[in-house]
Amino acid sequence: SREDDLRVVVLSGAGGRAFVGGADINHMLTMKSSEDGRTFLTQIHKLCQAIRDCPVPVICRLEGYTLGAGLEVAAACDLRIAADNAHFGMPEVKVGLPSVVEAALLPRLIGWGRTSRLLLTAETIDAAKAEAWGLVEEVVPPGQLDAAVERLVAAIVDAGPQAVRAQKRLMRRWERLPLDEAVQAGIDAMAQSVTTGEHLERMGAFANRKRSV
Repeated sequence: SREDDLRVVVLSGAGGRAFVGGADINHMLTMKSSEDGRTFLTQIHKLCQAIRDCPVPVICRLEGYTLGAGLEVAAACDLRIAADNAHFGMPEVKVGLPSVVEAALLPRLIGWGRTSRLLLTAETIDAAKAEAWGLVEEVVPPGQLDAAVERLVAAIVDAGPQAVRAQKRLMRRWERLPLDEAVQAGIDAMAQSVTTGEHLERMGAFANRKRSV
């Protein structure tokens, strides 16, 4: 994410069976102390925070099962596109643990009621329901998943690179600010963006295209 020419990141699972099928149960069985649990969860949080701190949009490509920590990683991404064979769940309470860390992002995506349903019942939902709930932005057949991701990538790459980075920074600030302060943060971000000159180049190119039509 330190590369100045980086425009977008796509996260994908290693195969079609799962994006991330949850934490390693065998590893979790070795955890006996509160410090063991804290260390394990801190590692997951650092991964999710790195995604959220990435200066460019992160798209999550989802196929198969996305469970537990996998769903937390997906929630940390900016955009999520799923194949229609995808399934989502937070099964932690079934194995005697609460869902934590970036599960805290879920109410912002799907609301408190649906978050309660996922976390308290350990229900697994399909891709259609995930889209209806707002957990993913788009659902397509598996054979069309890469093309759908590429369309999003192309749209982001076609936008002003500095503007996209500024927009992501601003959206992160909006999460933490009261409405009045969020509005002012947007004004400040726009004022700063004007100084880059990126809008002059892009608006000029747009005006020239209109004149040539």
